[in-house]
Amino acid sequence: MNVREATCKRIRELCTQKRITEYMLIYKSGIPPSTFKSIMNGQSKNPGITNIKRIADGFGVSIREFYDSDMFDDLEQEDED
Repeated sequence: MNVREATCKRIRELCTQKRITEYMLIYKSGIPPSTFKSIMNGQSKNPGITNIKRIADGFGVSIREFYDSDMFDDLEQEDED
């Protein structure tokens, strides 16, 4: 799993844990729906720490809590395109 895949998986995991839909997360985080969709479908190669911070805020967690998951422990190197 690479960073992009792990980030998407973590967002889905937190949506389930917090019992909120992706639509509600978009609303709470204040990021444009197109930005969120590009992160979730892998079009965004680097979502940026600012967007991750906004998503974490939408969940009501810190960035540290967002990345506090075993799925980020052994990530594959991203390919440079």
